[in-house]
Amino acid sequence: MKPPVDCNQVDHTGPVESENAARRDAPRTAFIPPCGCRPLLLVLALIVPTWASEPNRGGGERPSPKVDVEDEYELQRMLVDTLDQVERNYVTGISRRELIEAAIDGILRKLDPYSDYIARDELDQFRTSMESQFGGIGIQVTIEGGQLQVLSPLVNTPAYRAGILAGDRIVEIDGKPTKNLGLTESVRMLKGKTGEDVVLTVVHPGRSQPEKITVKRQRIQLDTVLGDRRAKDDAWDFMYDRKKGIGYIRVTAFSRSTADELRQAVSSLKKQNLNGLILDLRSNPGGLLSSAIEVSDMFVEKGRIVSTSGRNVTERVWEAREANTFSGFPMVILVNRFTASAAEIVAACLQDHKRAVVMGERTWGKGSVQNVIPLEHGNSALKLTTASYCRPSGKNIHRFPNATDEDDWGVTPNEGHRVELSSRELVALIVERRRRDIIHSNGSPERTESPDKVEPPAADAQSSDPAKETGPEETLEDPVAADRVLKMALDYLGGEMAKAD
Repeated sequence: MKPPVDCNQVDHTGPVESENAARRDAPRTAFIPPCGCRPLLLVLALIVPTWASEPNRGGGERPSPKVDVEDEYELQRMLVDTLDQVERNYVTGISRRELIEAAIDGILRKLDPYSDYIARDELDQFRTSMESQFGGIGIQVTIEGGQLQVLSPLVNTPAYRAGILAGDRIVEIDGKPTKNLGLTESVRMLKGKTGEDVVLTVVHPGRSQPEKITVKRQRIQLDTVLGDRRAKDDAWDFMYDRKKGIGYIRVTAFSRSTADELRQAVSSLKKQNLNGLILDLRSNPGGLLSSAIEVSDMFVEKGRIVSTSGRNVTERVWEAREANTFSGFPMVILVNRFTASAAEIVAACLQDHKRAVVMGERTWGKGSVQNVIPLEHGNSALKLTTASYCRPSGKNIHRFPNATDEDDWGVTPNEGHRVELSSRELVALIVERRRRDIIHSNGSPERTESPDKVEPPAADAQSSDPAKETGPEETLEDPVAADRVLKMALDYLGGEMAKAD
């Protein structure tokens, strides 16, 4: 099973604990000139004596490690000669960039699965995942039958205000047909500079005549803090049970805006007589370490939040501060096998401080920190694992290779609150969640009578409604799949409130 991608994009994720302040410690990269490899050998030959004769800071000459330097030189020469031979003599031509990027990928494959090279054509996408912002019109799209189709508009975005609907088929973008264009190219055309117009030719569900809609691009902020249901104005309603005062908040990733979004959501619940809170971190792949620390600090008054240490970095410890802490109500954190990274930091912190009860499945076990190191003057980047982190109790979070179930890793639900879901249950919950997140033409998503029960939508190959799923989900036989973890959380909070009364 591949690790969950650490990011916070709509259709792809990639999160990373990014401590950009550490760039001053970033290793310098060698530049290979484009006109052959021999100049690099000369440069290396000139640099080696400088390394060997550099005086140490304590005074005097550093002993000359001839053997080590010569070995390092020969190893680098071997790499350069290999590149040279492939470039000049391989049966078909291959560009220098392809060779260099392949060499980088080969180096990183010897490391952990979270260290990665971010190529020039991937850097904008990576930045979008970290910032949760981009210039666009605010829609989620997919390809259905070779045609670009809207999954859902995002609330209060240009597309939402222009009347773009779930199920709309976008047949042209600025006059260019989208048939068989592909998702990546279609998304690229929808995005652009803020303030610029894009003209969409759209066919609404149930209609045959296309309509041209002009939409002005703006800076789009992707929400990472969501509720279970929407209010009449399509904003999230974070109060799950008004009678009991139980709030429900989903955090889908940890971006730069997550802590502010979450504070606003909890503050709104406090004004509605909040008596208990469910924080749903299921399938949250993580995000920024700084964001996880801010979120943890929101609910813990004092003590350690997390600590990090590495081979070439000093140990760092983050402590909670009492100011602006939300307290006075019980909490439950929901996790599953795909809860990872920054989400595990939050769950572990609140569990160790007995601020929340953790329910669900044991989490993924991704407890390493990646620094993003710019390359090529910021045109590409290296995402490198430089440290690992520990929870407040001092226990390890990272699941190392060959780790067993008995070892300390990840976050294990509290005693008596572990609920293992079958793959069928998990898929059913994801399908239903996706259906409920769609903004329909009537201004609010469809609602089920019992929000803690999930009914997989019926398969309808002829339907253009993206809320109806086809594919593997059609094999689900159970007519109703209950969200057993959510129900356990509601029962627990109900019991805690009864004790308080």
